[in-house]
Amino acid sequence: MMIVPAGVKVHLALGYTDMRKGLDGLAMLVQQTLKQDPFSGHLFAFRGKKASILKILFWDGNGLCLFTKRIDQGGFVWPVMTGYGGSITLTPAQLAMLIEGIDWRVPERVWKPKLAG
Repeated sequence: MMIVPAGVKVHLALGYTDMRKGLDGLAMLVQQTLKQDPFSGHLFAFRGKKASILKILFWDGNGLCLFTKRIDQGGFVWPVMTGYGGSITLTPAQLAMLIEGIDWRVPERVWKPKLAG
């Protein structure tokens, strides 16, 4: 689970990204394609073509960090691409669901109490 501090935005890059890219390559994508500042302290999430690998790039104040996760079953749910090179913003709760492989767009609430008290 990732804890996102207050005021930090989560940007989800539309489409898929070459997962061979590392810190520098993803930072260049943030600058050139997403037109954002990779050193802003915000999180930038990228997904591979097969939807099984997720990378999140962020600046912690003194260096770039890269979080990577490969999901073993299923895939990471990504929005349908509406335009090339864009991004959408997620809430920290949606990011947590995304990392767990849950469909963050329509989360299913399965538990509710049967009796009060």
